[in-house]
Formats: sequence, structure tokens, C-alpha cells
Amino acid sequence: MHMRRLPFAALAALTLVAAPLGAQQPQNPSQPSDTTTRNREQPIRLTPVAVTATRSEKDVFLTPTPVGVMDAQDLLELKPNTAADVFTRLPGLDVTGVGASQVRPSIRGQRGQRILLIQDGLRLNNARRQQDFGEIPALVDVGRIETIEVVRGPSSVLYGTDAIGGVVNMRTRKPRYEGIHGSLGFRYSEYDSQYKGVGTVNGRLGDFSFQVSGSARQASEYTAPSGTYGEITLDSATKVLNTGADDYNLEAYAAYEIAGRHEVWGKYERYKADTSGFGLIEPAEYTDETSRIEILYPFQTFDKVTAGYRGNQLNTPIADNVEFIGYYQDNSRQLNNNITGIVPFPGAEIQFFTENFTDIETLGGRLEAKKLAWGRVMWTYGVDYFRDNAQNADTSTNIMSGFGPPGSGPMVFVDSVANLQNASYSSVGLFAQADWQLTDRASVILGARWQNVAAKTKPTPGYADSLLTSETDRTIVAALNALYSVTDNVTLIGTVGRGFRSPNLVERFFAGPTPEGSGYQLRNQNLKPETSLNFDVGARFRNRTVYLEGFFFYNTIFDGIRIAATGDTISGMPAFMNVNVDELRFLGVELSGDVLLPAGFVVGANYTHFETKDVNDPQNPVGDSYSDKVVGRVRWTDPGRSVFAEYEFRWNGERKEVFAGSVPPVGPVLPAFMTHSVRAGWTFFRRGNLTQRIGVSLTNLTNELYAEFANASFFRPQPRRGLLVSWDMTF
Repeated sequence: MHMRRLPFAALAALTLVAAPLGAQQPQNPSQPSDTTTRNREQPIRLTPVAVTATRSEKDVFLTPTPVGVMDAQDLLELKPNTAADVFTRLPGLDVTGVGASQVRPSIRGQRGQRILLIQDGLRLNNARRQQDFGEIPALVDVGRIETIEVVRGPSSVLYGTDAIGGVVNMRTRKPRYEGIHGSLGFRYSEYDSQYKGVGTVNGRLGDFSFQVSGSARQASEYTAPSGTYGEITLDSATKVLNTGADDYNLEAYAAYEIAGRHEVWGKYERYKADTSGFGLIEPAEYTDETSRIEILYPFQTFDKVTAGYRGNQLNTPIADNVEFIGYYQDNSRQLNNNITGIVPFPGAEIQFFTENFTDIETLGGRLEAKKLAWGRVMWTYGVDYFRDNAQNADTSTNIMSGFGPPGSGPMVFVDSVANLQNASYSSVGLFAQADWQLTDRASVILGARWQNVAAKTKPTPGYADSLLTSETDRTIVAALNALYSVTDNVTLIGTVGRGFRSPNLVERFFAGPTPEGSGYQLRNQNLKPETSLNFDVGARFRNRTVYLEGFFFYNTIFDGIRIAATGDTISGMPAFMNVNVDELRFLGVELSGDVLLPAGFVVGANYTHFETKDVNDPQNPVGDSYSDKVVGRVRWTDPGRSVFAEYEFRWNGERKEVFAGSVPPVGPVLPAFMTHSVRAGWTFFRRGNLTQRIGVSLTNLTNELYAEFANASFFRPQPRRGLLVSWDMTF
């Protein structure tokens, strides 16, 4: 069967043996964690515990919302660059961006500011990012992550603005065992000449615990293979510029327990990266077009200080458990947009060179309490707050050639006025949720949130006082999640909920060339917030050897914010403005599962079907993801759990009706593609807490030329066939 034309019937069959997020065995908390092995062949199928979806520990099988978990063992075997790099193999998930550090998550066709990226329950998003870009998961090194939890669908009740499309929570490791422990690791990938080293030391000494970890990475620009993708042909292997990275992560954590019921803790984190960008192939390699768009971060630094208090088993009339966390973070970065080769008419050329420096300081906190009432209702309630302060500086150079009299030189215009005013963006929210066990087999979660978001411009050189403004959005959102256990092996799930997202600073106040070079963006301070109404219906099945899961979702976004042409031109570029459209519709199906077979084999697959529509303008394409995706795998683990080997494929179906207006070089249709990879690992030494492991992977075995959905029009293909090797030690 030719997989590029894989019929629906075959896809449905594959879902009977799919590989869901979270069908692995949990670690035994009474023993030190040996992250080099895990038994995937236990005779009883278990699913892991998740926290993000409900703010309390709950078996994923009994969680009344679509949620998935990947643990540290998965990340150890896959060795992704960032947490988002694993998304392409999972149902309902996708990515945008390329390279070692710039890949970002996409959930059910939503990306950028519609996805809330959090670490240990605290937001990493900031209001200065472009709408489609969002924050980078690279701020948290994958070597520090214990689990990645993904909530597919709105989670505004618990997390507020930006969680309208879903939540990605990177839960980091904490010291759990007495004594001193640690790990060392090394990773090398051949296709981008990447070298990465990681190290961690942690321990518990009575009531005191600590952890220190760090990583450093050097990655070159990777090479894409030759081949044809749509109407683009690369005659030979081609360098994808600005896809490397030179970065490092640091973390220092300490905690102290008081009387066994109280804990205070603090943490410092730092991320620094030099010379990373959004990827670029020289246009001459695949098109006659002369325009060239380079988006590059010469540097980025991120510093964060967090402190908190946890009180457990307090047994007061209003709370059994209380947690307060406060944090301060500072994100400084420079973004260069170099746009050349724009030819408005023969003999003329326009070039834009923009250097933007942004410093975003964020102060925030969350106070949350839990109380078990009547033995059946778990109340979770609290307040959260954050405030982003953005300071901006821009230098823009516009060079226009061929516009003056014959023989005249180019006209050069230099502007040092910031494209975005200095501004603040603050939010305060009150939330409450009741997790009610109605009967032994039925439970519901009811929740609501009131939120106030304010965006305010501040005095900025070059801006008149008349442009000072303050915009406020207030809303109430609610959700109902229900679960019914038909038997011990079958659960039914239904959800309905509203989401909310307030326009960020860039959407409201930015005025300047767009990062992709497609036009000039005008400010629109009168934007209304996005709201959504989402429905999920699903079922899960598990027994000793089989895990199956399926969901249908229907999500409608009202007053969706989209960029639209105004019909004017500014500096020879078409003018655009963010506007509210009445209704954007997203629906789809997600199916997954896996089967344990004899002799240590596991066979699995997952399938996603996805549709989008602008209800008011059906001719205007919506959505940033595939229409169909299939992922399948076969895995073998030896009886001693020292060796594993795995084969995996991914097939993405073609996507029609993607582009409105001008057609990009790839053509009017994004073509289907299929990739293959193999990986293996061997724990060659194990004595007490000391283990050593080596791993090897071969990616893109067939050297397929392809691009992920969001990277196709601004053509940024994926790497060629490549070798990845790793060594890890725990002690």
C-alpha cells in the first residue's frame, strides 16, 4: 500500500494499536529513579498520573479531559532538542519553527499566543511575542523535565488568558531520595554537528533538599536533503541558514521542610542563547523570486527567580493544602529582520533592516488552596497575578533603489522610533473548581474564573502623548467536565467549556514591518478579546495488554484575531492590521492506543483528522496544521530491560485550500509526506544506583524533503537523514 494515499479504512485499523501519550509504567517512588530503563511489558496496563488538567494528581485514564503525559524516560530515549520536538509523533499536536532552539508547540491547529506554555504550573508566555510565535520551550532544558503534560483544548478556568487552545506544562525534577545523587549525559547529532553536555547533582539531607543542574549546547546550521516538495525542487543537499544555536541552561534549587507539613523553597534559573533564528534557504536555490527574509536572534537571555511555600495536611476549615508561589523573570532579546530583494517594478528594489531590542520584566504569583469536603468534593480555588513590563528600542533602515531620477543613488531612511511603545500588560484572576465524585463510577468537575486584563502604553521617545492609552478586558469563563466508568476497563468523557484570550501588546500597539516581511502592520488598540466554546466527547479502554483512546472535538472561537489587509500601502509594502472576525471553527478526531505482544514487543499507532473554517468567509483559509496524520511504531524490549529497539513512521496527508491570495513557491497544495526513524538503547552497566546507557537514532531514513505545516509557505524544510548518539550515566 502506498502510504501517500493511505485510505481512511487503513487509518482506522491502525488506531486499534496506537501509541498514546501516557501509556507507560510509573516509577516506584520508594526507590531511587533509574532513568535508563523502564519495564514496558508489565502484565497489567497502567497509565500515569497527571496534574495539569485538574490541578490535582489524577490517573490519566480517569481524567475527564483530553490530556497526555510524556515522562523523563521518553525524553531520554528520544533526545529531542526541546520539549516541543516530540509533538509531531503525538495525536492532535504539531509544531512550528525549525532548528535547535526555535521550535514551538501547536495544539489542534492553535499556536503562538493561543497556547499557554508553563513550567511547574507558572506561565512562561509574555505579552511581547508575535501572535503566531509564542514562547520557546527551550527556556527549560529537556534534561530537567520529569514530565511533559499536554492539555488539548481550552484551560482558561485554571490558567486564564492564552490557554484558549491548550496548555503545555513542563514539570521539572525535584530531589526525592536521601543522600546525594546525580547524572551526566552527552548528546551528538550528525546532521547539525551538535554537541551537548548535561549534568545534575541533587540530594536530600534530612529536612533539606537541593539540586544544581546545567547544560551547554553548540549546534551548527543543519542541511536539508535534495528532492521535490510540491513545486519546490532542491537539486542538492542545501544548508538551512540560522537553524543552529549556541546556548546553555542553569538551575539552582533548595527547599526546607518544617515539621513535616510545611515547606519553603527557592529556585534560580538562567537561559542564554546566541545566534539562533527562524531558518532560511536562499531563494535562488528553489525559485526565481528575489525577495529574501531573514529573521534572527543575535542573543537572548532569560533569568527567573522563584520562591514558594507549601502547607500540607493543614486540616483547617477552609483548606487542607495551601501553596503560594511568587516569581520574577527578565527576558532580554534582540530580533533582527533583514528583508531584501522586494521589487515593486523593474529596476527598483526595497530593502528593510530592523534591529529590535526588547526587555520584558515579569512579576507574578499564584495563591492556591485545596479542601476536601464531605469526602467527595475536592475544592481548588485561588488567585493569580502577573504583570509584564516591556521596554522596546528599534533601529529601522529602509533603502529604496530605482525610485529617483536616472543616475541617482538609493534613498536611505533611518528611523530610531520603536515599533512598539513601552507598555505594561497585567492580569489578575480569581478561580474556583469543584471535583465531585457523584458515585463510584461518575464524577464531574465544575469550574469558573473571573479575569481582568489591562494593557497600558507608557511614555516612549518618538510617540506623542496622545497615543498613551489603557485598554481593559474583563470576562467570566466556566467549564464542565464529566467522566463515567462503564466498567473498570471503559470510561466515557464529555467536556464543555469557554476559553478566553486578551489581545497582547503586539496585536494592539505594534506598528512596523511584519517579521515575515509580508507587509507593514498597523496598530489597533480597539481589539476585543477572543472567546471560545469547546466540546469534547471521548472514550478510553484499557486491560492487561491494550490501551485505546478516542476523542472528537469541536471548538469555535468568537472574535478571533486575524491579520487582514487594509488596502493601503506604507513604504511600498501592503498595510495590514489585526482585526476581530466573528467566528473561527476547528473540529477533528484523535485516536490512539497500543498493544503489548508476546516476546517483549509493543505495536502502536495514532491518527488525527482535522478541519477548519472561517464561518464568515469560507474562502479565507484558517488553521495551522495538517488535515490527516498517522504515526505508527513497533518496539522490542529484552526480558532484562537492558536493550530496546524501535521503528517509527509518520505520514502527513496533503492539505488543500491553505493559502488565500498569492500562492507561495510550494504551490497551492501542501503535499503529503512520510518519514521513518529507528532508535535503540543499551544499558550496559548497572550496579546499585550507578547505571550507564548508550543510545543511537537514525532520523529521516529515506532522506525525504518535507516541511512541517507552519514552515511550508515560508519554506523551511526539515533536516536530512541524520545520526544521533548519546551517553547517559546516573549515580
